[in-house]
Amino acid sequence: MPTTTFDPRFSAPDADALPWERTLETLRDAELYWFTSVRRDGRPHVTPVVGVWHGDGLCVVTGAQEQKARNLEHTGAVAVTTGRNDWARGTDVVIEGRAARVREALTAVAEAFLAKYGEAWRFEADGEGFASPGGPAWVLRVRPERVLAFAKDPHGQTTYRFTP
Repeated sequence: MPTTTFDPRFSAPDADALPWERTLETLRDAELYWFTSVRRDGRPHVTPVVGVWHGDGLCVVTGAQEQKARNLEHTGAVAVTTGRNDWARGTDVVIEGRAARVREALTAVAEAFLAKYGEAWRFEADGEGFASPGGPAWVLRVRPERVLAFAKDPHGQTTYRFTP
């Protein structure tokens, strides 16, 4: 379990810290995430991805030649966000952590994608990732170091820190 802190500076007087279970539910239920990585020259790269929470992190898929895969060659530091584009409804979540290739339990991760997204995201695990018509696909797991949850009704900011 992470260490939870509530920041009253960015919260309404009647807001409380969100329990980790509620934030984790938001991460599990989201259909779309925004994956941010950093190019070698320091410029950010942001792209929408689908993902599943599996084990101790969020798993996403990338082609071996895609920009995010190339960015991870020099740094695993990433941020992933999800939430709603509403001011006063829902919860926005930011994961700050490290992304690394998954080479174990690939069949279980493929089954999690199928269960969440249906046939459109059916993957077949091979020894290095997922087989894909577009070429080899890598599975990446983002293990959180820090997660920020921004509740909107009432507005409140909760931070979760994870020990390695």
